[in-house]
Amino acid sequence: MERFGIASVAGITVICYLMGLLIKNLPLDNKWIPSLAGLLGGVLGILGWLFMPDFPAGDFLTALSVGIVSGLAATGVHEAGCQLTREKS
Repeated sequence: MERFGIASVAGITVICYLMGLLIKNLPLDNKWIPSLAGLLGGVLGILGWLFMPDFPAGDFLTALSVGIVSGLAATGVHEAGCQLTREKS
């Protein structure tokens, strides 16, 4: 099996970012996107810890935390991009 290590954390962020874009196009209120991104990130963090021997977490709680922070980072990346490309009035 390939060794991904810390790159798997970036993968969680990308997956959560894409999930956020998907939710943005659904009738669900956008205020739920950060919470859902954090939740999905937490689930992916735990799955990474369980199934990837080189996942950068040594226990359940750390894996959960890494996943949640990665999911929430997706929201931050999106907001930073919006702020940088927004026209000043």
